[in-house]
Amino acid sequence: MELYNLKKNEQRVSFAQAVKLGLGDEQGLFFPSYIPQLGNVDELLEQDFVTRSVNILTALLGDELGNDTVETMVRNAFNFPLAVQPVRDGVYALELTHGPTLAFKDFGARFLAQCLNHLCKDEKATILTATSGDTGAAVAHAFYGLDNVNVAVLYPKGKISVLQEKLFCTLGGNISTYSVNGRFDDCQQLVKDAFDDLELKQAISLNSANSINIARLLAQICYFFEAVAKIPAAERKEVVVSVPSGNFGDLTAGMLAKAMGLPIKRFIAATNLNDTVPRYLATGEWSPEPTVATRSNAMDVSAPNNWPRIEELLKVKFWDKSLITGVKVDEAQTEAGLKDLYAIDYLCEPHGAIASYALNNSLQAGETGVFLCTAHPSKFQESVEEVLDIHITLPKALADVADKEILSKDIEIDFSELRGHLMAI
Repeated sequence: MELYNLKKNEQRVSFAQAVKLGLGDEQGLFFPSYIPQLGNVDELLEQDFVTRSVNILTALLGDELGNDTVETMVRNAFNFPLAVQPVRDGVYALELTHGPTLAFKDFGARFLAQCLNHLCKDEKATILTATSGDTGAAVAHAFYGLDNVNVAVLYPKGKISVLQEKLFCTLGGNISTYSVNGRFDDCQQLVKDAFDDLELKQAISLNSANSINIARLLAQICYFFEAVAKIPAAERKEVVVSVPSGNFGDLTAGMLAKAMGLPIKRFIAATNLNDTVPRYLATGEWSPEPTVATRSNAMDVSAPNNWPRIEELLKVKFWDKSLITGVKVDEAQTEAGLKDLYAIDYLCEPHGAIASYALNNSLQAGETGVFLCTAHPSKFQESVEEVLDIHITLPKALADVADKEILSKDIEIDFSELRGHLMAI
């Protein structure tokens, strides 16, 4: 698989190189030179999730890694369930919340871990990632205990839920966590600064596990196929997928799935108050504003890193921007979305509720809707309990860490300070 750098097109790399580098020169994202068109989509939709995922990722990576290697990595990574639940007539919830850390990031993080474990072998590597909530836990658990990989996770202090924090900041060992006195966008910038420091990058074999890493993105393609596969065949002609959007990796993966042949009519980019993309789609002006803290903190992103990939997809596939409907959902509407779902006996959390609310207000006659549920409601226990006036019993994954000590170090938005910590790992 060949990929090119969106900021420096002449930089061409293999999949293995892209995974190890994370970012290209000038902080450019890697993008596939060729997107295979699957000719047997109807047959694929009849397969089980893991078998289908093996076939999808083999079409992308088999020529470079070998079919048997891809199959082994997929089966090791996707060893937990997912579900598609009917919520109301013509509307389905894609539940990506049944993995080890109860969030959709488990799919990409575990596949990336398998890739690096295969590609790096005896080499020592350092994973640096920023999280607005769920990425940190998924990455930390995916790499925890691996002898040849150290992990450093940055997150905005006081801007993720306590249970989210405890899920990955209590591990220790080869996992180091840093509470940054700033916003998620500041954490992302620190990661970019680290990748621009060639001396640091070489000294600690720096890599990234954010959705900027192509391995994570390719893994996420697979569950969009599952969403369509579980919809009755008669309802597949006009499928609309609503994606709760922060850094826009999920939407990018969904559009790659469409590019490979998955029958999706259009997408809804559902954001919270951090509505850079809906405003851009409406006006054509890219104007990120200061990040606003919301109940849906994993989406508190004003400058989404993956948007250049979406722009590239629109260009290479000759798709119009009308393929994407941008919808901003404010805090009152988020709460309304939670209550509306709970009223029909579906317990959700703020991010999924935003996707559901946006879908309900955009779905047209004859269309079938799917909205992504990206985290378990218990990860946002305090918020969900407050809005719905209920008590949530914690699943084992969270109950086991609820009383553990947080091991994070507090740092400022200061690259030199972060650099010192990374060199000391």
